[in-house]
Amino acid sequence: MKKTLIIGSTVLDIIINIEKLPTTTEDCHITGQTMSIGGCAFNVQNIINLFEVPYVFCSPIGTGIYGDYVASQLKKLGLSPFVRVKDQDNGCCYCYVEPHGERTFLSYHGAEYTFDSMWLDGINMDDFDQVYICGLEIEESTGNKIISFLNKNIHLQVFFAPGPRFSMIDKKKIDEIFKLSPIVHLNMDEILTFTKTATLEQAVKTLYSLTNNLIIITDGKNGSYLYDGEHLQHAMGIKADVVDTIGAGDSHIGAFMASKKLGYSYIKSLEIANQVSAKVVEIRGSLLPSDVFRPINPN
Repeated sequence: MKKTLIIGSTVLDIIINIEKLPTTTEDCHITGQTMSIGGCAFNVQNIINLFEVPYVFCSPIGTGIYGDYVASQLKKLGLSPFVRVKDQDNGCCYCYVEPHGERTFLSYHGAEYTFDSMWLDGINMDDFDQVYICGLEIEESTGNKIISFLNKNIHLQVFFAPGPRFSMIDKKKIDEIFKLSPIVHLNMDEILTFTKTATLEQAVKTLYSLTNNLIIITDGKNGSYLYDGEHLQHAMGIKADVVDTIGAGDSHIGAFMASKKLGYSYIKSLEIANQVSAKVVEIRGSLLPSDVFRPINPN
């Protein structure tokens, strides 16, 4: 089986539980606070690892207290930092979680969102057939280095998760990625905002005209959709007792990528991904434990 390459961040998530997001000058008390390892790419690799699909996780770790925390947590999980960036601090993400489970992020970006193709020197890219990238890394100053790397390895099927800042990424960068015909994974708000359309049907046709490849859309409890240029298919949502939604989208795309590698159809992979993301929203933070993952039945 060919390997999957995962490019992106590993960060410290500081999860802050609040009754509601504060307004200017307010003085609010929080109801709880926890720390957890996270990051979009880290969450993707965790799920792909649980499916026992071979992969390489290209995630830089910076210095400072956040970098040291991430490195120590990776060690506890039996992982080693792919590369330590010695001249730049690691960042962190403040995750504000309201009682209904939705999260709002305030991110301090550091070395974890950078990229240098030299980090992959010595790795034979012919051993890989797909790669995950996130919009947060593309938005950064080294995002063009990721695009250049992809252009030099056009045999890799790109899975692109642009995220909630999709519309803020430089258009030239987006256009370059779209030329690679990526499989795009995003949620309902993101696709409607980016395409400036009113309906999902209009949105997928607009986006497909730019990418000419599969589009995957998540819609919370309503399930998820995929569009192949002709048909818009739907996979029912899985009932879940939501604790928080941190990492739900990351886990969804990770499960879809892994399921496809294991030979499942597009629609079956979508159904499996729905199961996985439903498990993730029922835990605090994004790190799905193996004992919670195991009850998932792909059949």
